[in-house]
Amino acid sequence: MLDVCLLGCSGMMPLPKRWLTALMTRYNGSSLLIDCGEGTQIAVKQHGWSFHPIDTICFTHYHADHISGLPGLLLTMGNAERTEPVTMIGPKGLEKVAGALRTIAPELPFPIEYVELTEKNCTIRNKGYLIEAFKVNHNITCYGYNIIIERGGKFQPERAIESGIPQKYWSRLQKGEMIEEGDMVFTPDMVLGEKRKGIKVTYCTDTRPVAILAEKAKNADLLICEGMYGEQEKLKKAKEYKHMTFQEAARVAKEAQPKEMWLTHYSPSLVRPDDYMEDVRKIFGQAYPGKDGKSMTLRFEDEE
Repeated sequence: MLDVCLLGCSGMMPLPKRWLTALMTRYNGSSLLIDCGEGTQIAVKQHGWSFHPIDTICFTHYHADHISGLPGLLLTMGNAERTEPVTMIGPKGLEKVAGALRTIAPELPFPIEYVELTEKNCTIRNKGYLIEAFKVNHNITCYGYNIIIERGGKFQPERAIESGIPQKYWSRLQKGEMIEEGDMVFTPDMVLGEKRKGIKVTYCTDTRPVAILAEKAKNADLLICEGMYGEQEKLKKAKEYKHMTFQEAARVAKEAQPKEMWLTHYSPSLVRPDDYMEDVRKIFGQAYPGKDGKSMTLRFEDEE
């Protein structure tokens, strides 16, 4: 299962009851963060989650409302005596940007491993997560992300017995390991059934509607999508600054058909996002306004 929490859903500037952009997931003892706006630490604490298991931090782009909380977060993780590496993923220039921010957090007890995105589509595996990064359309280089938990086929002991595989190797094969014993080679496909449906969360902010977003969000369990403006009359402004309206996000969801969509990254002028949801749900019925701390647990199909 995958725990998902929208820590902050404000764009541009934090508000008294709305922190800046950040999403956190938890899977198998490892936490992943997408963006780290001002107030992210407070939002994590308010939700009762921990900083220590954060192994991966992804950035959509390098505007301040998406990365300004990073130095403080790193200091807090360091003060918690973390020594394990942290992997950071983001557009080209990440090490330079993070290095500049670390001027105020220069000494950390853990190493940082940087993965800089240079292609339109990139795939990274880390700590059980399959991370798909895809380039979108903002006024600076910006990426959306798929966070995927893959699921292999079901273990079939009768096939292991038929193949003469010693029982001591079963658990290792079930975990995807290939085993060599003398002249014999045992592979996971010898004991596993067909690959089963996993879990997919698509996260995207700061973009105009683009075909790649609907494509990557296809049949996601959850799409968390920018809705900068609820008001239709702000469409011109959305186009000018490369953002989306609620209605545009709903049309993306209608094409992608996720199980559910949460809107996020609201303009500071958007005080009551709920007021615009009736029109949004006429386009895509399973749309909901994001709120700080909004969370859910996604489970594999046969665990629901």
